[in-house]
Amino acid sequence: MRGKAFKYGDNVDTDVIIPARYLNSSDPKELAEHCMEDLDKDFINKVKPGDFIVGGKNFGCGSSREHAPIAIKASGVSLIIAETFARIFYRNAINIGLPIMECPEAALDIEDGDEVFVDIKSGTIKNITKDKEYKAAPFPGFMQDIINAVGLINYIKKEQENNE
Repeated sequence: MRGKAFKYGDNVDTDVIIPARYLNSSDPKELAEHCMEDLDKDFINKVKPGDFIVGGKNFGCGSSREHAPIAIKASGVSLIIAETFARIFYRNAINIGLPIMECPEAALDIEDGDEVFVDIKSGTIKNITKDKEYKAAPFPGFMQDIINAVGLINYIKKEQENNE
């Protein structure tokens, strides 16, 4: 994966990822139109498919709504790198097939606009702009399988088909 970094700070909560006033929809395209707008009004106009969000500590805190990772994924973001993630956001992201990586060094060093390359299988993060490399723990195999299947539901369906 390769893209541009959109950098945000600590405690980015689900209310700024997708404001509650838009939760009357579960349509990913509609949610994406409002992704990050209370934090970065122009985010949806700047983000391109394959880009990354880089956050600080406790990314995705707040409510347990899965609308937040759905909005991020539907906006075109291919991966989120953060120092740490809120536990429920972490699980919701994996469940919908949105890769996330905890890597404090990368999260602190990558700046807004940096060009980044990520290999999720190995956990390698390269900041192309700064010519630096970081190492995050790769996902366990079953979690990579969920991401590769584009979410938990697809993964379960695939497993059931394989067992029939």
